[in-house]
Amino acid sequence: MTTASTSGGQNIKPSQSGYAPVNGIQMYYEVYGEGRPVILLHGAYMTIGTNWSRLILELAKNRKVIAVELQGHGHTPYTDRKLSLATLADDVDALMDYLKTDNADIVGYSFGGKVAYQFAIKYPQRLKHLVIISSTYKSSGWRPEVNNAFKSLKPELFDNTPMKAAYDAVAPDKTKWTKFLEQMFASAAEPFDLGDENVAKITAPVLIISGDNDGMDKGELIKTYQLLGGGISADFAGVPKSQLAIVPGQGHVGLMQQTQVIAGYLENFLK
Repeated sequence: MTTASTSGGQNIKPSQSGYAPVNGIQMYYEVYGEGRPVILLHGAYMTIGTNWSRLILELAKNRKVIAVELQGHGHTPYTDRKLSLATLADDVDALMDYLKTDNADIVGYSFGGKVAYQFAIKYPQRLKHLVIISSTYKSSGWRPEVNNAFKSLKPELFDNTPMKAAYDAVAPDKTKWTKFLEQMFASAAEPFDLGDENVAKITAPVLIISGDNDGMDKGELIKTYQLLGGGISADFAGVPKSQLAIVPGQGHVGLMQQTQVIAGYLENFLK
């Protein structure tokens, strides 16, 4: 179980946590705060705590925060079930049924952002707002060196890392670590494209947050924003419902450490 906290020592514990039976797996979740629901989807190899602990504290002041751990991550047991974005989006949909949540805002970071895009395409009626942090809906959204790195991942690269320590602290079976990594590596190396035409059909307002040097191809990012109705001259055409935020001086990992910056963007957008 995560205790959401800040560097100042403040912390809160979830009001509810446990496992939801979804599509043949037991999916771990935690709930914080009260209000309109917002669902958090973490990055690859991460847990709720390593990705969201500080941001949960801010969001839970006036929102019901539902944080999950996707297939094989953290508390959620490893399974041989094929790892796909469609299946992971189905898991989020089933969790919402389990928690009797008709619709919600969805926030996805990195790997979780891919899942969030898939959810938006597959379950538009359940989505109020979509927030994508440092992520893309197609392989070409990453710079070439990032895609090349995905193809050369090895388990030993994760030895003695915070991600390994976080997994060991909460995983129901720590012996599955290498199998989990290999499953994720195979997924990362596989080219994907959810389709420009599908992204263009997303009707919910979308906020895209990216670091200026987070490994995303900024040309492709602008194209994505244009598909969502942005990249116009708002003085002549009106302000679009979707938004794009480029955070200066930030890479992929450092971006998620900018808690106050991201919380500020989310507060303005989600209200």
